Amino acid sequence: MHDPLPDWVPRRRAEIGLQIREARRTAGLSQIQLGERVGRDHKTISRWENALTAPDLTDLLLVADALGVPLADLVR
Repeated sequence: MHDPLPDWVPRRRAEIGLQIREARRTAGLSQIQLGERVGRDHKTISRWENALTAPDLTDLLLVADALGVPLADLVR
């Protein structure tokens, strides 16, 4: 059985989702357009932005590249 996640993990996931959303909007892209750039469905982008799931490191690297932002900007 897995231990439950510490309380800060869902909060950080939500913060990362908000950073992705903000960077995407600043870049003038829709979720569909970002999804096309990173090879993911727009529903996946929505799930990340709404903290329902978390992108893995590879996805974060792809998103940062697609949006032209440093990876650190997404995970601050």
